[in-house]
Amino acid sequence: MITNIDEYVKRGRRAFEQISDYTQEQVDKLVYECAKVIYKNAVPLAEMAVEETRLGCVEDKIAKNTDTPTVFWSYLKDKKSVGIIGEIPEQGIIEVAHPVGVIAAITPATNPTVTPLGNFLHALKGKNALIVSSAPRAQKTSTKTVDLIRETLAANGAPADLLQILDVVTIENSAALMAACDMVLATGSFGLTKAAYSSGTPAYGVGPGNPPVILDRGYDVKKAAAMTFTAVGSDNGILCDGDNLLLYPQDCEKEFFDALRAEGIIIYEDKAEAEAFAKALFIDGKSNPELVGKDANVIAQAAGVDMPENTKVFAIKLDVVGSANILNKEIMGPVVILKSYDSFEEAVDLVVQNMTESGGVGHTAGLFSNDDAHIRYAGEKIPVARLLVNQPSPDAWGPATNGLSPAVSESCGSWGNNILCGNVDYIHLINVSRIALPLDVEVPDGEKIFAD
Repeated sequence: MITNIDEYVKRGRRAFEQISDYTQEQVDKLVYECAKVIYKNAVPLAEMAVEETRLGCVEDKIAKNTDTPTVFWSYLKDKKSVGIIGEIPEQGIIEVAHPVGVIAAITPATNPTVTPLGNFLHALKGKNALIVSSAPRAQKTSTKTVDLIRETLAANGAPADLLQILDVVTIENSAALMAACDMVLATGSFGLTKAAYSSGTPAYGVGPGNPPVILDRGYDVKKAAAMTFTAVGSDNGILCDGDNLLLYPQDCEKEFFDALRAEGIIIYEDKAEAEAFAKALFIDGKSNPELVGKDANVIAQAAGVDMPENTKVFAIKLDVVGSANILNKEIMGPVVILKSYDSFEEAVDLVVQNMTESGGVGHTAGLFSNDDAHIRYAGEKIPVARLLVNQPSPDAWGPATNGLSPAVSESCGSWGNNILCGNVDYIHLINVSRIALPLDVEVPDGEKIFAD
């Protein structure tokens, strides 16, 4: 079923034109108010998301719904995005921002509030309009999110149609929307990214996650265990940048496992139990949709494996990485795979192997290390857009504690079939033209430069 996509786009263009003369101060006021309304409604939106999608957990979604508007506003408030945004006198360059127009945003069920919010804040910062095509199983929550923002826009004298959401969600409608808009933000599966790039519209896609993390020798295992619990347990593991594989030094196994258990992480070392989890978590080589984002006890029950009640996170020890075991693929649950290594160089090789064979290349990796040479070595060898050092890997979204720009779309470079290698930012949603003034310089003389 195809709804009238052209009407959505027309309304978006009218709204876009109505704010064409807005000043930076007017734009920033709207960005602030739109962030604020979601912050104020964090709890009901989180409850609605879990009830509707059956993914994740309420308390973690509340944190997402408060952290995202807070960090986004703090980042965006001082940035120039209207008119002349920069000057480089020594180069004779003046930079001018121009809006893109109407942007299509395809959003996942895993983040039905913060993905529409984050994408819209970046789009609005550049004076663009945005049309959301939500995941079908999250349409109610995403629509409520959009409605709250639309009401806020109208209350502040701006056109509500700066943000819209499709009322009929189908593959055909999403495809038509992507083809009709001026830019596409596609957050989801590899198939969705491919469809975005095939739409004929400039697009920013996001490749699949499956982050590996290395624990280096000499790093505090208790700190590593605590951050692992945070990364893997957050929102029942549905974050695309949360740990999936954790490599640790073989000679530190007992100490590290003790630290993991002290955090409440249950470790399964028996091969039969690992096989049972694999059969439950994957069907015909693909992730079992019935177990994505579910509580650890629900997964254990489906696998027929005993697990203590109220377990938040569990781990499975394997002796291989990559395609040799299906558990090395992205699970999107509160589980982390454990594998030992001998040398640090071997650990890096195992990371690359796992990404190449089981997915996640280009996205995110993590490293717990106090060794600067190892940090730089890993950064040069591992093909990812983000290497998170001594912090939970989900911090790849760009909280205030690191220098990455806040984003709900984390692109993976050419490794992940994406055009951008980094976090999608407001600057990617505007065209920056450059006024080039003449320079009083000595023109290079080819005869001198290339003389024999």
